[in-house]
Amino acid sequence: MTPEGWKLTNVIILGIAFMFVFTAFQTCGNIEQTVIKSINSTQFHGSGYTSLAIIYTVFSASNLLTPSIVALLGCQLSMFISGLVYSAYVAVFIEPFTWSFYLASVIIGLAAAVIWTAQGNCLTINSDENTIGRNSGIFWALLQFSLLFGNLYIYLAWKGEKHISDHDRRTVYIALTVISLVGSVLFILIRKPASEVQSTENEVSDDEPEATIESAINIFFTKEMLLLSVCIAYTGFELTFFSGVYGTCLGATNRFGDEAKSLIGLNGIFIGVGEIIGGATFGLLNKFLSKYLGIGRNPVVLLGLLSHILAFFLIFLNVPNDAPVVPDAGTNEAAYLIPSKFIAIVCSFLLGLGDSCFNTQLLSIVGFMYAQESAPAFAVFKFVQSISAAVAFGYSNYLMLQWQLLILCLAAFFGTISFILVEWKAKSNFQGLSYDRI
Repeated sequence: MTPEGWKLTNVIILGIAFMFVFTAFQTCGNIEQTVIKSINSTQFHGSGYTSLAIIYTVFSASNLLTPSIVALLGCQLSMFISGLVYSAYVAVFIEPFTWSFYLASVIIGLAAAVIWTAQGNCLTINSDENTIGRNSGIFWALLQFSLLFGNLYIYLAWKGEKHISDHDRRTVYIALTVISLVGSVLFILIRKPASEVQSTENEVSDDEPEATIESAINIFFTKEMLLLSVCIAYTGFELTFFSGVYGTCLGATNRFGDEAKSLIGLNGIFIGVGEIIGGATFGLLNKFLSKYLGIGRNPVVLLGLLSHILAFFLIFLNVPNDAPVVPDAGTNEAAYLIPSKFIAIVCSFLLGLGDSCFNTQLLSIVGFMYAQESAPAFAVFKFVQSISAAVAFGYSNYLMLQWQLLILCLAAFFGTISFILVEWKAKSNFQGLSYDRI
């Protein structure tokens, strides 16, 4: 196989492995608060929002250290070990205890920082300026299949359920644990491209902890990264909303009837459909769109903004304002419209499509601009994203839906403006390159 063939194979394996691991973790996060509401009357007393806030707080605090860990262990081993930690977190719900739940939340925060820094580094060393857009799209589309399979099972198994039994919970989480372990094993199949072996070995030998931390700090304070951080922070806010809050809102809306709980799974499926379509269109077809249609990064991000603003407006009209914070009994409050399942699922699709627009273009521009320092650059990326997600999971326990949507709208607008400014600067700095390489 040619070196380019090996690189593409590595990207595909990377995407499939992440698909398995995050089929487990994202399904877990999507149903976590709903499941916890069903078991809070026993010895277990925890909050899904609090757990996720802990995860993303530790995640953000760990990101400046993880380039050194990845440099020491290598991408493959870093992702394998982190995948095992993800499996352990999911397994906690088989027989949950408050102490193990929150301890696992701390540990997986560190593992998340490692796995995503390693992913960014692995994607970059298997790409060049001509293929980074395509490879980002392939990875993103494969990753987002994780939203389909677990949530499809939730939709079918929980249809008509008003309360999640212990048996239902154990069945789901045993299956999710096994799926996550399969993904962890797949990381072992990734091989370092022959053309990168020597250069990567030299890079690792030079990546002492102090040097990598200093490199990450220096990258963070560049003008371009500070501007991109506004957009990256928005992806953290909206990640919180679509991965934890919106599904909980649907499950808590009693006016959806007996299918309210199963609607959580259907929501996850259509978020995944939007993610996959967005990733395939703006990643796999990136070169065609830019070369023949003149569509670069900015129009894609603007499409993401429009998709999300429309979704937020429809959610504001369709979902009761107290849905994020009500107990297991749910809310009987009316929204501005009679709650419509069709509108709810359209919003799920728009949330996924918009998220893929933002993330594929951020992965592409960060991988291109910081190709020689990919591990520190992606550590900064995940630092900003995770700390904003932690803040969002923190306020999700208390803020009514309208205020959460207002925060998202403002962050989306300013994040889009900041991305456009960086893209314009990238075009002016690299005007000698064809646009599909920007």
